[in-house]
Amino acid sequence: MTSLKIDISHVTSAIASGAEAMFSVQRTDGVFDYGAGTLTSTLSTVGAVSALHFADPEASADLIALGVDWLSRTQLPDGGWSMVPGGESEAGPTAVAAATLYLVAPSGTEAAVRSGREWMAAHGGLEAIPHPEVTAWCRQFYGYAGWLDPQDMRRFPLELALLPGLFRRLFDLRSPMVAALALAQTRYRRTNPVLRLLAAAGAPNALSVIRQVYEHEGSTGGWCEDAWVTGLICAGLARADLAPDMVAGAVKWFRDMANPDGSWNSGTLDLTWSMYATGGLLEAGYAADERLRSTRQLFLRDQQDQPFTAFGCPAGFWGWSGSRGWPASMETAEIVSALTALPDEDGHAGSSIQRGIAWLTTQQDTRGSWGLCVRNTKVANSGPCPHMTAQSVDALLDAGALPDDPRVLRAVKWLHTAQRPDGTFESVWYRMHTAGTSAVVRTLVKAAQGGHPTVAKARQWLMDTQLADGSWSTGDGTTPGTVEETAWAVDALLSSAVPAADPAVDRGVQWLLAVRRADGSWPEARVNEYVRHVCRYPNGGLAGGLALRALARYRSAVEEGQHTHAY
Repeated sequence: MTSLKIDISHVTSAIASGAEAMFSVQRTDGVFDYGAGTLTSTLSTVGAVSALHFADPEASADLIALGVDWLSRTQLPDGGWSMVPGGESEAGPTAVAAATLYLVAPSGTEAAVRSGREWMAAHGGLEAIPHPEVTAWCRQFYGYAGWLDPQDMRRFPLELALLPGLFRRLFDLRSPMVAALALAQTRYRRTNPVLRLLAAAGAPNALSVIRQVYEHEGSTGGWCEDAWVTGLICAGLARADLAPDMVAGAVKWFRDMANPDGSWNSGTLDLTWSMYATGGLLEAGYAADERLRSTRQLFLRDQQDQPFTAFGCPAGFWGWSGSRGWPASMETAEIVSALTALPDEDGHAGSSIQRGIAWLTTQQDTRGSWGLCVRNTKVANSGPCPHMTAQSVDALLDAGALPDDPRVLRAVKWLHTAQRPDGTFESVWYRMHTAGTSAVVRTLVKAAQGGHPTVAKARQWLMDTQLADGSWSTGDGTTPGTVEETAWAVDALLSSAVPAADPAVDRGVQWLLAVRRADGSWPEARVNEYVRHVCRYPNGGLAGGLALRALARYRSAVEEGQHTHAY
């Protein structure tokens, strides 16, 4: 029999102080706002500066100059750029930042451009980027700068827009960006007469995809509330000399969204921050806390009642921000699970949950998995994804589905086939494999699969990859541990019947207790993938929510006497 080494009162105190730290960032509208200092982005600034160069070079010269100054100031000493300032140099941001400086300010930025190109060369150049689509975007910017001949750039097949369903499955949430860049290529890239005719035939459909998204979001001038995405689309349309109303709207949006320091932001993550914060608070016993009422109302208000036509999605989903954003199975599933656990005193949550479940059911792939927003796509970075599939199964079960529900059975069957040889699972929106492996273990146990060899193999990988200090990281044995990955792993182990007094759980919990900040919160790490293996950013709601969930599950295991059970 094993005995506990952790005073459970310390865990309870950490949960209480962590919860209050989380409530301290809650806005009056219910959003848990972790955006301060985390949204300013190299990619977004590059997107805005390059688009303004093509769309409004004279009238926006002041903004372009400010953007150039910001990019020059945020270059790292090694010559590279990080997506979010303060991180390590990354290939994608470095490639596009250097090319943009050369494009818009060839005089005065020579040293910065040279250092950026030297960093790229030292790290294998564009072809070493572990994501072919990112390589394609970067080659576009190299083409802008004249570093590549247009004929050497990847051709975006505009004619595929003649087949909307295929176009969506091939390009997923990138469809409007691909459409805009493909339209620009008709002006700048030579091709044969047959392809020119096909491209001309597909152009109206491609432009329609862009406009559908634009109008769904309320014709604000931005796409996805993100300057990088808006920049790609605006630059493509401006170079193609098309849709002057949308180009003008984007220019105004860039002016309105510019930060005083010359930077632009990535899109806000109001719902993503809030759903993870709420999930942790619910696990920690705060379901009846009055402060969560406004967040519940936020979730009910921001469920979308209009289909997202460009992606073939019906109504009933949530995105990562706002009531007019892009659809996401991850947010939809997590918010459905949260609503099932929050008090429904006014009776409004039931229909919202049903609509969310109906949307998830419609979006399940024929293979049993879930991706981000387009059914049956195989596009890297947006699905099929074991982690998103696990989240979706959790939502079904939380909403009342049984483990033998056909939707659950199909998903579970697919998850068993998706396990990698070493026992891990992918998670396209979080780095490497600790996140996905932990999420799938937790879900398979919940779906009455706890005794399956898949769970045993995944659990063993988690046990084997714990670092000496008690934390978890990527599994490579050298990268320092993070709150997010440690909390994921601890939660998964406890979910799969590893006892609370097991040394792996004990050391993981002790590490989570030790790394708290003075105010009770937890430090966030760059584990969130903006583009898998290429660009990462931190998310305070994720770190705090997962830490609360892991500690609360540990406390429950102790209270239920699970510390004396073997697994």
